[in-house]
Amino acid sequence: MTEHDLPALRAILQDAETMVAYEGPFDDDEVLAWLERMMRRYTDDGFAMWAVVLRETGQMIGQCGLTRQNILGQDVVEIGYLFNRAFWHHGYATEAAAACKLYAFDVLGLERVYSQVRDTNVASMNVAIRTGMTVRGRFTKHYRGVTMPHLAFAVDRVDRVDRVDQVDQVDQVDQVDQTKL
Repeated sequence: MTEHDLPALRAILQDAETMVAYEGPFDDDEVLAWLERMMRRYTDDGFAMWAVVLRETGQMIGQCGLTRQNILGQDVVEIGYLFNRAFWHHGYATEAAAACKLYAFDVLGLERVYSQVRDTNVASMNVAIRTGMTVRGRFTKHYRGVTMPHLAFAVDRVDRVDRVDQVDQVDQVDQVDQTKL
């Protein structure tokens, strides 16, 4: 992402429904800080969240990528995804996350990648499941003054599923049964 993507990024990060897992939309300063953090990560780590762009139009519809995170007390690389609400339920997040997984394994040589998902975010759980991830644990994050329970999803290189259509047999999560997590 670059400063050119700021209007599309605002449309995502300032949408209340999109940002419910973050406890509400970002203000202009928070959006700019997000973009600046990603740009620093490109330099420091060689990766971060990337713009997801429709081939047909060149429109930025979301962001997906790899970031360093602390999950379950470990410093790990996470696949993150966040899309404009108008483009939900079209498979874009799953396609982008699967591509990031392959990049993590094939280019970066990682043995495991994670996704952290708020325990109420069923749609993001389904993306993680569709890319071959399983729940590895629970943890809480403290963000914007709120304690947020999360699930740690992960997939190992040896267990990877390379193509999204190979996970058709995976049951999708329809609702969260808190007692089984």
